[in-house]
Amino acid sequence: MNTEQEQIQQAASVARKAASQLANCSNDQKNHALTLMAQALLDNESQILAANEKDLETARLNNTDPAIIDRLTLTPSRVSELSKGLLTISKLPDPVGEIVRESTAPNGLQIKQRRVPFGVIAIIYEARPNVTVDSAGLCLKSGNCVLLRGSSSASHTNNKLVEIMQTALQGSAVPETAIQIAPGDSHESVGYLLTARGFIDLVIPRGGKALIERVVTQATVPVIETGVGNCHVYIDKSADFAKAIAIAINSKTQRTSVCNTAETILIH
Repeated sequence: MNTEQEQIQQAASVARKAASQLANCSNDQKNHALTLMAQALLDNESQILAANEKDLETARLNNTDPAIIDRLTLTPSRVSELSKGLLTISKLPDPVGEIVRESTAPNGLQIKQRRVPFGVIAIIYEARPNVTVDSAGLCLKSGNCVLLRGSSSASHTNNKLVEIMQTALQGSAVPETAIQIAPGDSHESVGYLLTARGFIDLVIPRGGKALIERVVTQATVPVIETGVGNCHVYIDKSADFAKAIAIAINSKTQRTSVCNTAETILIH
């Protein structure tokens, strides 16, 4: 068995143990953990930016596309936004235990469909360090442990972010191993994540068409397939013309590299 494969299975086994603890955490305990993580990002901003600069230096040396470098870049304001994102997640309703639907069978049997955590989720994504924090926060809130597999181009940044969040969790009821970087940085290691059936409960790819196709094609673990993005701006016949132009231009040019930049304009 490949060493990377063994490491991934070991990390997933550790996450599964943590998942049992996390599933028993109350909403208040999860929210407290998210708050600690949010503050830790602010308190360790200089460390995060220093790690990010290492990745940026490598990207520049490799003549990486400027749009990719923009996605990779963290600034004080972007670190602040990551922190605010965790606080926003902490204010969301607890999805665990929510009754989606219920009914009563003819024999009087009451049937309820209730939301429960998956367990261990692997998230595979590209050069977007913000996904590291967003994914960790959303998984924690929903009672799931996460193995994060980001791009090697953001490895210094991602490792530092996870290290900071794990340290913050030491002051909470949530086990620090609820958030982990997936072991391995080779092309093959992604394949080991996709086929770790029995260790990982769900895989979610976030990235371009090629990444999503690979995950969907190769995975033996259940997958939630995401789209590559096709964001629309609709201009109605009743719209203020000057405002519509400003919004349309801003939706495309404010930051062209992100996945929610406009690709289609629909005009009445």
